[in-house]
Amino acid sequence: MKLDGVKVLDLSAFLPGPHMSMMMADHGASVVMVEPDNGVGEPTRVMGETYDDGTSVWFANIARGKKSYKVNLKDPEQQSQFLKLAAEADVFVEAFRPGVVQRLGVDYESIKAINPKIVYCSISAFGQNGQYKNKPAHDLVIQAMAGTADLTRGMDGAPALTPMPSADMTASLHALSGILMALYRRESTGVGDYLDISMYDSLLSWVPNVTGAIFAEDRQPVRSEMRSFGGNAFVNIYETLDGGHIILGGSEPKFVLNVLTALGGLDHIEDMRKPVGQQGAVISFLKNTFKTKTQSDWEAIFDEIDCCWSTIRTLHKALTETGAPTIKDPAGKTHIKSPIRFKDEPAQLSFDLPEFGQHTQELKGGF
Repeated sequence: MKLDGVKVLDLSAFLPGPHMSMMMADHGASVVMVEPDNGVGEPTRVMGETYDDGTSVWFANIARGKKSYKVNLKDPEQQSQFLKLAAEADVFVEAFRPGVVQRLGVDYESIKAINPKIVYCSISAFGQNGQYKNKPAHDLVIQAMAGTADLTRGMDGAPALTPMPSADMTASLHALSGILMALYRRESTGVGDYLDISMYDSLLSWVPNVTGAIFAEDRQPVRSEMRSFGGNAFVNIYETLDGGHIILGGSEPKFVLNVLTALGGLDHIEDMRKPVGQQGAVISFLKNTFKTKTQSDWEAIFDEIDCCWSTIRTLHKALTETGAPTIKDPAGKTHIKSPIRFKDEPAQLSFDLPEFGQHTQELKGGF
């Protein structure tokens, strides 16, 4: 596999770091979960719903294929033993608040001193520097700070909780990308590097599609006029006769033509050439049209139209239908597959989950 031989020490917890290092493990890396010797370890071991055998579903989908090493880094003897392991590692991941790793003696400079080839990745809410660096935050707070929670208000304009961990996801992907870049560069230089991954910066890097008004006109975008928030007739949600919903999600001319032809609305073709925010006539036509039939009626109709559309499906349906990106382990537990699909060296998922501290003694002899 692509990452065979890569040795990873992951001191992070919850989602961004652990999910990232699991993707590395899926593709051959030797990943060690470094867990605090506090009797619990990784918090997700005991969070949320469980499989029939009592295993946390969350934990199973961030810890598969890893080893567990428990340590009290405040204990000089245990820290010394841990540093021997760090001297062998290729990648070191941590997600403490800025300054904590210095106090624990496992900061980048300390690890680099014993392992110049180390690729060291710090994942934090706001980065290692700047005005917010000491502010505690998880995903939802990051979304609120970054302004994306303001954009994703409900249709009534009131703030809404956003269950998708977008700050976690973007930070995880940027961490993986940066680590792989550094490992690639190390092949020619022989030295590693330090990555400062900010969840806040990571999330904001993904908003180029909604920054037009801000960068070009120095103003807050008007949500109802934005392409992805109701201003575009063909990127919108429409209610059906029975209270169901159809989403249109593509405004390319060919899709617009196909839909308006099928719905008898060709007189609105010119309206669709108007700027986003000025397509009220088309939106009204589509609202009135979709109200004439049930959701199932529209599903049958749209199955025959080449366009971007969907009903609003549940997460349960998406993860349980035939062809879903899931896989069952030998014990019958369902897991989410690796999304990185190589032709020649596909991921090989190990469903072994480490008991808390299971490999501590073994790893004292090294990777």
